[in-house]
Amino acid sequence: MHYYKRNLGDYAKKCGRLSMLQHGAYTLLIDSCYDREKFPTLEEAIEWTWASTEAEIEAVKFVLSRFFRLDEDGQYVQERILAELLDYHAKADKNKQIALDRETKRREKSTKRAPVVDEAPPNQEPITINQEPVKKMQRGTRLPADCILPVDWSEFCKQERPDLVPRQVFDEFRDYWIAQPGQKGVKTDWDATWRNWVRRQNQARTAGRTEHKHAAAARAIFDGVFENE
Repeated sequence: MHYYKRNLGDYAKKCGRLSMLQHGAYTLLIDSCYDREKFPTLEEAIEWTWASTEAEIEAVKFVLSRFFRLDEDGQYVQERILAELLDYHAKADKNKQIALDRETKRREKSTKRAPVVDEAPPNQEPITINQEPVKKMQRGTRLPADCILPVDWSEFCKQERPDLVPRQVFDEFRDYWIAQPGQKGVKTDWDATWRNWVRRQNQARTAGRTEHKHAAAARAIFDGVFENE
């Protein structure tokens, strides 16, 4: 303990009649007791005050007999110093415990994880037992520029429209979608896009044949009119 309060008024009342040598002995003794946090025997008191002459040793003995009490262990104890040392250690232990508790709470807080709670969006009804959860939307991709015709795509084209040439249809498919800018050229399921493309090719061919028949009929009528003239 390197600090203690010294009341000048109290000191003057108790020690005002001491000689300068006795004042020095008393000051060195109380400073040593606070610093070492223990009380001296007679030999230790003489050593702590660096008393060397007979007069200095007598001053130390006088101060000990007047302001200290000799306990059963041969130590000279002063009640005020003892009380302040006990209070100092009690406060130190309390502050140490407070620091340990604070550190324990900090570690518990840092290691504790809040439970994850799945909550429905604000405007969505909660999922019931008989309702399937909404699947996350897949991210779309663009058709690679160097892609080749997959075998299953070729087989589907042959089965869906036997009179089409899968390689030619795929070349048109690939050139068309690669050329599409931005989000228009992004699809989440290229297999389904290919199947729809083949189906539309089938419809386009059918529509082309119908249009060709209508044009041929009109041309025949037109030629017949001129022949009658």
